[in-house]
Amino acid sequence: MTSADNLREFKRDGRIVIVGASLAGLRAAEALRDEGFTGSLTMIGDELGEPYDRPPLSKQVLTGWVPADATTLPRRRDINAEWLLGVPASGLDLAANQVRLADGREIPFDRVLISTGVRARPWFVESEAALDGVFVVRTREHAEGLQRALAAGPSRVLVIGAGFTGSEIASICRERDIPVTVAELAPAPLVGALGAMIGEVASDMQRAHGVDLRCGVKVTRLEGDAQGHFRRAHFDDGSTIDADVAVVALGGIRNTDWLRDSGLAAGVWGIACDTGCRALDINGLITDDVFVAGDVARCPNPIYEYRLISLEHWANAVEQAEVAAHNMVSGQADRWPHLTIPLFWSIQFGVNIKSVGVPTFADEVVVTQGSVSDRRFVAAYGYRGRVTAAVSFNNAKWLDHYRQLIESAAPFPPPCPTPDQPVDNKPVPVDFPGPELIARGATVVVTGNDPGERRVTSMQQHHR
Repeated sequence: MTSADNLREFKRDGRIVIVGASLAGLRAAEALRDEGFTGSLTMIGDELGEPYDRPPLSKQVLTGWVPADATTLPRRRDINAEWLLGVPASGLDLAANQVRLADGREIPFDRVLISTGVRARPWFVESEAALDGVFVVRTREHAEGLQRALAAGPSRVLVIGAGFTGSEIASICRERDIPVTVAELAPAPLVGALGAMIGEVASDMQRAHGVDLRCGVKVTRLEGDAQGHFRRAHFDDGSTIDADVAVVALGGIRNTDWLRDSGLAAGVWGIACDTGCRALDINGLITDDVFVAGDVARCPNPIYEYRLISLEHWANAVEQAEVAAHNMVSGQADRWPHLTIPLFWSIQFGVNIKSVGVPTFADEVVVTQGSVSDRRFVAAYGYRGRVTAAVSFNNAKWLDHYRQLIESAAPFPPPCPTPDQPVDNKPVPVDFPGPELIARGATVVVTGNDPGERRVTSMQQHHR
């Protein structure tokens, strides 16, 4: 039987399991059916409901524009799948080709797609995290609870962490005229994702909108009253603040714990894969039947020196899911690479912030268009003399131009493409904080390989 015959046989009778009933998981399932896969399809998810959209949770849901239960992802087509919801996966057995569930069931597969995404990083003291009025924002239930708390008109909200989610929540509080304090360990908001220059702009923007912004400080303790309701926060500089609501916005944790003994290259940054979304094992070998997509994937990108890149981006999850689905049911000669350039957006304090490329892969940044004081500008990022990313504030229409510069490895700094050339357009060091802070605030992370991730086995037996 030829490999093409094997593939046809697999397409007709194969068993595909998708672990993670997420945006990436659902789009992959739809793409598999579009590709002509007619075998059995099983969707495993730890949440009870059908897949839903997460970006609206920190945007439209918290403002009350959209009810939390109206965020279900639209179905593009019927996927004819078996849904196993409300039970997380607890292990992956590559020798037996089985996914183990927390309730003891074992689900066999011919090919598996892992799209388990990330979960919110919880407050580090469990008893304090459990106080009434302390929230994270990741699930529909989280957003619904926080929306109710904000609608009740709290005397003050404390937001811990000034990455994109924390900044968006602070913005929503100010829109509702709720007093808000933002505590950030780094020197400025968004600094882990976009660097010091943009961080300074974000600081000015928050303070101009009445945010009590405190940078370079750490929240050490959340204090509750006798009824178990959050009332006060303590800082490492000895100060305290009284508030009714605390939102912990300290980034995400990639859902890879269940893969600890699987033999895959899975760790805190996600699961390493090739550009075809095929997972790598701990020795860097491709596992042909295990695929990865979405926030949990670490994928190499030729534009960024083939370094492994983790992305928490909506568009990336969709595109990667479609590539993974195609490759799961295609022969080697017909497989696609996932090579798109990241695109991300956020709306806060009336400003539309958009980025293209990987800002954390840069050593210099320069304002190339517009005016920083008007908060309408574009900043380009460069690494060793070539353009690697761009960020726009209320000026997104030019990002396609910068995407082309990134794709063509154009020289940095690039010339201003419009008459609105800034007065001072000298490149400055990009100045990111240390890795610990970047991990908390960035939605794009360029990661190397931790030598501790590889389990060394003796090569002696192979040479006897």
